[in-house]
Amino acid sequence: MPRTIWSGAISFGLVTVPIHVVSATEDHSIRFHQYHLQDMGRVRTRKVCELEDREVGGEEIGKGYELTKTLVVPVTDEELRELPLPTAKAIEIEAFVPLDSVDPIRIGEGYYLQPDGQVAAKPYKLLRQALARSSRVAVAKYAWSGRERLGLLRVKDDVIVLHAMRWPDEIRDPSSLTPAPVDVSEEEIDGALALMETMAREDLEGEEFRDTYTAAIAKIIEAKREHREPPAMPEPAEQPGQLVDLMAALQESVSKARAARGEDTEADIHEMPAPKKTAKKAPAKKTAAKKTTAKKTTPRKPRRSA
Repeated sequence: MPRTIWSGAISFGLVTVPIHVVSATEDHSIRFHQYHLQDMGRVRTRKVCELEDREVGGEEIGKGYELTKTLVVPVTDEELRELPLPTAKAIEIEAFVPLDSVDPIRIGEGYYLQPDGQVAAKPYKLLRQALARSSRVAVAKYAWSGRERLGLLRVKDDVIVLHAMRWPDEIRDPSSLTPAPVDVSEEEIDGALALMETMAREDLEGEEFRDTYTAAIAKIIEAKREHREPPAMPEPAEQPGQLVDLMAALQESVSKARAARGEDTEADIHEMPAPKKTAKKAPAKKTAAKKTTAKKTTPRKPRRSA
């Protein structure tokens, strides 16, 4: 059972739902420590006071805000817990909006909200069913770890999920990354849509969505533990030369995607819009040389000799 990260309540108008917050995700990454290569002794980071030049323990460490290099304002954990905010003890629902109105770039880590005891069971179920029927999500404010945050509440199966959200001013303006204007033909768009169709899925189940990196690291660790040679990495497939023709690249991509699925590729390739062939310009006609009419010259009379 995952541990409780935060305890409080969901505030929905005058309705209060006591809840526990638990993480909705697990990290299965293989983590490494730092070691001294000469003797494999563990290398650790120690916290040292810059003024006294000595290591200090956790009980001696607190928070502070640096106004200047010589002036630091200390702030205690108790002061942060007692902030005069309604969101310090509750997740305050502010509005209900359609999910597609929220830019996904603002949605972050997810947490499960668990009802706190039998008293919370009925209001929890009420909110969950109301959210499910409304086809909307709730946008709320809450305060964790010394700051007020924005969150999104939605329903997953029979549980309410809280997603951390970014404030509007935390999203960077992407306008400077916009590429220079280019022309894209309808045939190229149709080709891209055809490729998307070959790659369409109804779910994210399958070997394609397995963490192969972590599995490969686990094999290396197991081999070294047993004093075996780590497995050789497969040679990457040779990549064909870059296709300059965008339509040709789309057609080849569709063909490969169909082949990977064991489908007939010939028929599908013919269904794609063929790239427009640029009409060859007819060679310029040679300009007929103008005939120059030779001027008739009157023969000179021979001079009489004296």
